[in-house]
Amino acid sequence: MGSTNRGRAALVQAAAGMLLGLLAFQAAATPARDPKLKSSSVFIVDQSDSSVIYARHSDVAMPIASITKLMTALVVLDAKQPLDEPIRITRADRQLPRGGTSRLSVGSVLTRGDLMHLALMSSENHAAHALGTNYPGGIEAMVSAMNAKAAALGMSSAHFVDPTGLSSQNVASPEDLSKLVIAASHNPTIREYSTDPQYSVRIQRRLVEFRNTDNLVANPTWNIVVQKTGYIAEAGKCLVMEAIIEGRSVVIVLLDSLGKYTRVADAKRIKTWMETSTAGRVQVSMR
Repeated sequence: MGSTNRGRAALVQAAAGMLLGLLAFQAAATPARDPKLKSSSVFIVDQSDSSVIYARHSDVAMPIASITKLMTALVVLDAKQPLDEPIRITRADRQLPRGGTSRLSVGSVLTRGDLMHLALMSSENHAAHALGTNYPGGIEAMVSAMNAKAAALGMSSAHFVDPTGLSSQNVASPEDLSKLVIAASHNPTIREYSTDPQYSVRIQRRLVEFRNTDNLVANPTWNIVVQKTGYIAEAGKCLVMEAIIEGRSVVIVLLDSLGKYTRVADAKRIKTWMETSTAGRVQVSMR
């Protein structure tokens, strides 16, 4: 009798151990419902089926800074302007509001492709402005084309007033920016230029090297299809991208990140969160 009770006790103990082990496994496999992102506005969507993975204030339009340059590149490419055409940097290209510093001196001659490359990769404002001044009809016609393109993409909250993003009047919601990122990802030129870690151009007699403003493109653990950073005071630090995470094409929009490294840290948190077992299946909305 005693041996039977001991046997039953052992079976109960073993079953309890298995149950605790299963619960521990499930707890480890189930991610937190919130990846603890610091950016004010966030939108994460699986491009393959348009399922929203995470959203925070995603339908609110706000300044987008140099994310604008993705639209600038799209309309230039839509116009089928030759990328090998030489363009001279003028004083008008350098006299921009809060234009800051630029390594493109007046009189420098670069091809349209070089200017687009620098605008997308290193967020060169004077390069983006030169693309606008050399667009058919000039800056005004380009801005009109940018707004028309936004409407065609279904970006109902978007509005553009300049091709650089230096104006705080360039606005869009994170949801609408995801549409811009997806459109940009379909263009091989934008994919190549925006994800190039570095690029050198000849300015006057010197070969000058430019680097990508998003250091994630050089990180071998990332597979980034297209990306763009942005910053002005009204917009905060911004980052948009399409990346392959766990075999899924994921569009990430991060706006108004405080601090120098927050947007990149948020992108890393998202990647880790999605790589944690069922994280990619969790959907969180904080509108």
